[in-house]
Amino acid sequence: MPADRTEVTEVVTGLATFGAPDLGRALATPPAEFRGVGDVRWERLRTLAAEGRYRAEFAAAWANGTCFLAARDGLRGRPPEVVEWKGPQRPPGVEPLPADLRIDHVYLVSCKYNSRITLNVSPRSIFCPGSDGAGDWFGEVAPEATQALYETVRFETGMVAALPDRAGSLSPAQRRQLAAALGRGPWTSPAAAEHYATLSAAVATASARRWRERLRNERTREATLWRFLRVGAATYFVLGSDGTRMVRLRVGSPWDWRQSYRLRNFDVAPAVTARQPQVDWTATIEDREAGENRVVEGHVEIRWSHGRFASPPEAKVYLDTPHHQVPGYWPLT
Repeated sequence: MPADRTEVTEVVTGLATFGAPDLGRALATPPAEFRGVGDVRWERLRTLAAEGRYRAEFAAAWANGTCFLAARDGLRGRPPEVVEWKGPQRPPGVEPLPADLRIDHVYLVSCKYNSRITLNVSPRSIFCPGSDGAGDWFGEVAPEATQALYETVRFETGMVAALPDRAGSLSPAQRRQLAAALGRGPWTSPAAAEHYATLSAAVATASARRWRERLRNERTREATLWRFLRVGAATYFVLGSDGTRMVRLRVGSPWDWRQSYRLRNFDVAPAVTARQPQVDWTATIEDREAGENRVVEGHVEIRWSHGRFASPPEAKVYLDTPHHQVPGYWPLT
């Protein structure tokens, strides 16, 4: 089940679009036309509101839904006939549009609160899209550094006899055992921390090098940027906040994007830090109407999934430029 905070932000945003005078009355008698929520979740939301929990989230979601009801780009003051909540299920498709709500079978709404992550996928799908194979990205691009760290922690956790000599030979169960022994705090020793710093630098450098090879084609660079910005086949809306301001945007399709902008450059570079492997990306975009270039920045963090050595690494794509400054993200009017 989704977390309480997620339910509050998504469901209350949709609830507000029906035009009730206030949150209390809306929660007391939620409309039957709001599908996918169910009696148990409605009761849970009423309890959270009565206990005064997630006050900021309730208020922000209610304000955003009310804004969408009134917006010219949105419902233009006409309450919807039906709102559907996606809930915890994953829609079909490899990377579907990030919609949490569907209104009147047409308006797709993503509720995004205090998150800069736009993708969470395998490193290969970022740095070597279209290539075959899966597995341990660290072991593939930095085998020596991975093995050096593994040998150190294998010895320091006292698991020499329980684990194989090579990191690549670990079974899923052995990976989980090693991850549990390592925990999530500091590394087992300064030597292990130093080996991890070396691993981070090697992975970042190798990932950036492979990525550059794939980004030589202009269409590939453009498609990569659209993927990172979650520009999809259809227009959708983002309602939420970024921690400092409300986020109320219309995200255009590739058709809209090309009419207004042109990608001039897409640059990547390793960010060599001891914390974890990271590759920075920067897009320089021509604003056709303004006749000037705009810059969008982000980064990709590469880390083991579910703990150190536990599962193959994952890649999280972050958008560092504030949403309201991103080309193709139009303010809701």
